[in-house]
Formats: sequence, structure tokens, C-alpha cells
Amino acid sequence: MKLFRTLVLLIAGALTAPAFAHQQKAAISTILFNPHTHNIEISHRFYLHDAEHAVRVIFGTRADILGSFKTRQEFNDYVAERFTLKDENGEVIPLASVGFEVEGKFFWVYQETSQPQKLTNMTVEYDALRDIWPSQINTINIEANGDIQTLTFQDKVKLLEVSF
Repeated sequence: MKLFRTLVLLIAGALTAPAFAHQQKAAISTILFNPHTHNIEISHRFYLHDAEHAVRVIFGTRADILGSFKTRQEFNDYVAERFTLKDENGEVIPLASVGFEVEGKFFWVYQETSQPQKLTNMTVEYDALRDIWPSQINTINIEANGDIQTLTFQDKVKLLEVSF
């Protein structure tokens, strides 16, 4: 009986350990000031494995990001609610959802908005997954006017500002 219990524990450990071992707890986003469309185009890239675990924590154990369009839409909405851009006056820049997709080992969320006439700086708030995993690191690369600037949200950082 002791041998059987030990085998069951070893098998259970082997089956559940990979689920947690591969979580990256990191997301990369890009904010692109597109000179051709005059839009600000935003793409958020999450590791699919992280998104799978996150939706079960956020929406319940039956959430299935691969098998359910509803779960994918809910995760898209969750990300959108936790990402905000503000202009130099502190006014929220409204963002439209462009869509989402699973591509290989990533889950992508897309947003966009028209570029404001004059934008000298911008405040960014980005808490996706950081509300469930304090160790989550969200990095944003901002491509504007031929320059790339990087913002990193980690630890207790909630707001960061970028100047153009």
C-alpha cells in the first residue's frame, strides 16, 4: 500500500509539475505610431501557457482559452480593461479593440486609436496578469518618430510616462 501511494504521488507530481514549470509570467507589448495610417497600433503578446493558467484563475476552472471563443473574448476584454493610455493632460486616449488570436505559443490582443494632433508625452498603465501574479513583468516597446523606448512594469510600478 505504501509503494502504491508513493507511485500515485510521483505520477501526480510528474503530471502537474510541467504545468507550473513553464509559466513565463512575462508579456511584451508594442505601441506603434504608424506614420502611414496615422493610428496608434497596440499589440499585446502573452505566452499561451500563461494565458491558459490565468483564465482559470480569473474566470474559473472551466475557462478554456483554446477551446472557447467566449474565453478568448473574455481574456481580450480583461487585457483591454487593464491597459490605459493618457495624454499629457491626463485625458484617457480611447482605444478600440481590433481583435485577438492564438498564434503558436502566443495569445495576441490588438487595439488601436487615431493619433492625437499633438502628443508630447503619454502616461501608460498596464496591469494585465499583475493583479493575479505579483511577479508578472509587462514590457512595452514604443515606436514613435523613428525611436524606440521601452517601459517595464514590474514590482509595484503602476504608471509610467514616455516623452516624444
